[in-house]
Amino acid sequence: MSDNLDTQERNNKRTLGVLVVVLFAMLGLGFASKPLYDTFCRVTGYGGTTRIADVNDNAISDRVIKVRFDSNVTNGLPWTFKPDQVSIDIKVGANGLTFYKVENLADYPVIATSNYNLTPIKAAPYFAKLECFCFTEQRLEPGESAELPVVFFLDSQLLDDPRMDDVQTVTLSYTFFPVPDES
Repeated sequence: MSDNLDTQERNNKRTLGVLVVVLFAMLGLGFASKPLYDTFCRVTGYGGTTRIADVNDNAISDRVIKVRFDSNVTNGLPWTFKPDQVSIDIKVGANGLTFYKVENLADYPVIATSNYNLTPIKAAPYFAKLECFCFTEQRLEPGESAELPVVFFLDSQLLDDPRMDDVQTVTLSYTFFPVPDES
């Protein structure tokens, strides 16, 4: 009988140990999930996430794709936010430059940050930004406005992807969100 109790006690301790390891593993995954997901999206273009590049070393091709620019602000953010141009036609491999204008309509300073996506999603792995205001906090004083540049290119590797043959237009969309006041 004592052998049964010892075996049962060892099994209970082993089960408890496994559950504690699983609990800490899940907790660690919970904290790591956001950075892991962000990295996955940047590498694969999943969810319309574009690449960030340091340099454009692509050859310029004759294929032209229209890049449309979209802008949004979330409810409660007292800003206007518009692209300077609705779209541009750009050759694959060439650098493009556009500006977005943002203005604080409030009578108090506002800090906001933006994120972006690209549609169609299948084009995202081939869209690379050399300069961008995304994920950087922008502080605007009352009535202040700013011109925010975006320098980008369409990677010439898209010419080798048969899924991209039907793509004539891509849309780069930014959304500004207020940064919560930490005071």
